[in-house]
Amino acid sequence: MTGARYKRIVVKIGGESLAGAQGFGIDPYRADEVAGKLSALHALEIEVGVVIGAGNLWRGREGLAHGMDRATADHMGMLATIMNALALADALERCGVTTRVQTAIEMRAIAEPFIRLRAIRHLEKGRIVIFGAGTGNPYFTTDTAAALRATEIGADLLIKATKVDGVYDADPQLNPAAHRFDHLNYLQALNMRLGVMDSTAITLCMDNDMPIMVLALQSPNVLERAVLGEAVGTVIAR
Repeated sequence: MTGARYKRIVVKIGGESLAGAQGFGIDPYRADEVAGKLSALHALEIEVGVVIGAGNLWRGREGLAHGMDRATADHMGMLATIMNALALADALERCGVTTRVQTAIEMRAIAEPFIRLRAIRHLEKGRIVIFGAGTGNPYFTTDTAAALRATEIGADLLIKATKVDGVYDADPQLNPAAHRFDHLNYLQALNMRLGVMDSTAITLCMDNDMPIMVLALQSPNVLERAVLGEAVGTVIAR
């Protein structure tokens, strides 16, 4: 490993990262772009797991606003993450990176079921593992799924790759004077209700000493810089 600070990580990516200019659907060019960023990590011999959201295909709160049952809305979101996972896996394979898609909802025709030891073995063999279908349970977000998978596979770091370059005390797009934090502890992140991750995800990381790094996915070489120990984004840890 070429000077990397972390051996095994989980990267949480929003589904919007695969969307086109309209902010909806799957744009193959955007999928290729995200795959390129992940393959750069792979080239550093980092073991990489990925959890991807579904916001480009389905937002459960819109269904809830129309009276949809919460469990139904959440299951639809889980299925949407599978579509994103397959698109990203295909883009990575075309980059020359071997992948495996594992899902919390069994669908053996298109993906493996999530089996913790099998996932770890894939990572040890240099495959990028994409975890789909969230936790497999309604009422839990993909942020919580990322925290859970990172803990289960013994990751050294959970990266939340988002649109902004860290955690702010206000929305930086609305308030140019918003302050960006370089470091927060878990209780600060919970008590300040900054919206960077849901409280269940942060609490799970806190209980298992899993550091979280929040960064902007579109920043140049940001994932490589993060794993090489450069100060990027905001770190949430003890």
